[in-house]
Amino acid sequence: MPRFAANLTLLFNEFPFAERFVRAKDANFDGVEILSPYDEPVPEIVDALSIQGLQMVLINSPPPNYTGGQQGFAAVPEAQARFRSDMRRVMRYAKALKVQHVHVMAGKASGAAAHACFIENLKWVTAENPSQSFTIEPLNPDDQPGYFLNDYGQAIDILAQVDAPNLGFQFDTYHAAKIHSDVMAEWDRARAHVRHVQIGAAPDRSEPAGAAFVDFFDRLDADGYDGWVSAEYHPKTTTLAGLGWLPR
Repeated sequence: MPRFAANLTLLFNEFPFAERFVRAKDANFDGVEILSPYDEPVPEIVDALSIQGLQMVLINSPPPNYTGGQQGFAAVPEAQARFRSDMRRVMRYAKALKVQHVHVMAGKASGAAAHACFIENLKWVTAENPSQSFTIEPLNPDDQPGYFLNDYGQAIDILAQVDAPNLGFQFDTYHAAKIHSDVMAEWDRARAHVRHVQIGAAPDRSEPAGAAFVDFFDRLDADGYDGWVSAEYHPKTTTLAGLGWLPR
């Protein structure tokens, strides 16, 4: 059975931030991820992880732009200098929190120049930080209109072009269902490249309940996937009420 992590940005957010680590551990999660930890005091996060015996599995990068800009811009040519500057800040967080994976967000862009920029930035950041694992993730156009990376085949091609041993695929069942419908077929196509898995049910990104997710977990076991599976969804009511899917 895979190791399960809780996305503390979406789960347990009925509790204060510091308490979410306690709640995740009490619910039998072994790891956590935080989409954007950059406004939280690093020492407090480190202490919470240590006290609860949790691993920080993943953070997003670059940090979001709170002035109205997009959250990612690795594929935005005019933001290339800022990308490199901000990624240095990201790596300070990643090292302090001992983050396993850093998700590099492409941002909203299109065309050949955006493709070339994304490739160049990914080559740069993976070469600059060879001991850090990075991921890329296609996002569906309903939730993220205009997002550059929006297709699973596109992501696989980009991984081949970058050809970095510390860059892999971030597989999200919700986005797979929204983009391509058949989650199992997309898993079969991408599994050789997958470093991290996130789960949520389409069409509303709710709890991963039902036989389809039992089958998906069984497939992960059968295929020998030994990475993290992170619960990244919007609970229908409270987080605790919706955890019936989590193996005990």
